[in-house]
Amino acid sequence: MKFATLLTPEQVQRVHEASLQVLAEVGLLVRNERARAIFARHGCRVDSETQIVNFPPNVVETYRAMLPPKFTFRGRDPKFDRTLPDDRPILVTGSSAPDLIDPVTGQERRARSDDIARIAHLINELPAYDVFSISTLADDAPEGQFTLARLYPALKYCVKPIRVTTKDMEDAQAILRLLYTIAGGEAAYMERPFVTHHYCPVVSPLTMDHLSTEAIIFFSERGLPVYPSIVPNAGLTSPMSMAGTLVQGNAEFLAAAVLMQMCREGTPTIYASLPTVADMRSGAYASGGIECAMLHMAFAQMARFYNLPSGGYIGLTNSKVNDAQSGYETGMAVVAGLLGGMDMFNTGGLLDALKAFDFAKAMIDDEIFQMLKRLHRGIHFTEEELAIEVIASVGPGGSFLMHPHTTKRMKTEAFLTKLSDREARPNWEKKGALDTQTRAMQRVREILSRPSAVVFSEEIEVRIRAEFPNLVAGALEPIA
Repeated sequence: MKFATLLTPEQVQRVHEASLQVLAEVGLLVRNERARAIFARHGCRVDSETQIVNFPPNVVETYRAMLPPKFTFRGRDPKFDRTLPDDRPILVTGSSAPDLIDPVTGQERRARSDDIARIAHLINELPAYDVFSISTLADDAPEGQFTLARLYPALKYCVKPIRVTTKDMEDAQAILRLLYTIAGGEAAYMERPFVTHHYCPVVSPLTMDHLSTEAIIFFSERGLPVYPSIVPNAGLTSPMSMAGTLVQGNAEFLAAAVLMQMCREGTPTIYASLPTVADMRSGAYASGGIECAMLHMAFAQMARFYNLPSGGYIGLTNSKVNDAQSGYETGMAVVAGLLGGMDMFNTGGLLDALKAFDFAKAMIDDEIFQMLKRLHRGIHFTEEELAIEVIASVGPGGSFLMHPHTTKRMKTEAFLTKLSDREARPNWEKKGALDTQTRAMQRVREILSRPSAVVFSEEIEVRIRAEFPNLVAGALEPIA
């Protein structure tokens, strides 16, 4: 596929040069002491009083050249492993929403660990999703198990790659204990790590925080899969121009990527972002705005300039319910991202600018994503597909309906939707005149009524309970 571009090659080069200038002359406020020490040891200028780190261009270029061109997500089942950019587009759920639209009452409430079990089972069964980035928090997490209460049910019911974040190093150590327990030991897990870690170490504008930066260092040093996202918000945390936001965001990504290489040369990463332009009428976080998609297209160009896989949070919506706004904001953005060359799409299932998960939204997004993958496959262009002989054999006024050329391709040439209704109105009315939301929830209930085929063996479950005796139940309960 030939990618659409918003920037000329000269503009891409200018963004790179401007980013180097920002890193060299303005620098980053680096609050993490270990990170400052690493930067100093590798040639950056560190002011211990102001905690500002300046990056000489030659240092940035040296470590940028070490960045590998590919990144692999691994799952509990190897058949679901996905490598960027080879397996693009990679579709990932949106993550870490505090709330959930209750599938029975339709009301928003705090999400729990049993909700995560249902979501994990659903994502495991839906064909378009490649990676499960745990969609919600768990309000019922026991003390000291903030992430364990999310990760355990996610892994129990989904064998696709899992992406997770942690709140501090104690939390990170706890989830590693869980992963070692599931794998049968530390050595076994390190041989095949099936969880990817994700953080936002750079807080715009140009500030590296304490905890996320520490986590990036920790996982990079150990050779475990991890990548950062940069999140500039034009008008609030970056310049109120998309070009200025692109320069600052690119500088922030380069700083994080350079740190990872200084920790362990050759550490894979993704050029990942969530760029937005604030709605200055209210200061609203406009993650559903078309400008978010445009910035993603531009960042994808920067990623190709650096020969890196790209992706991020795109296809989000500011809508509070699963309505037309939700559909057009998601649909327009992901198509723009695909045509612009993005490899990874972090989007499925969330409403209200990442605040709430909705089961029907996740189901509808799966259909959108299957359409997106069909778009990516493009038009199969061979002499046989040109069908000149077929056209001649049918001739003017004929019909292609019963021709072998048609029957051979009738289930593969077009994506056959399961949610989108294409019947005549009388047939639609006979079947109940159901809207898309209702049809989506019917399919959700159908999937959640079936037991999981991928749960942990009794042996693994016993090991987990011995290591974490007060862990959440993680039971998959059907919805009414």
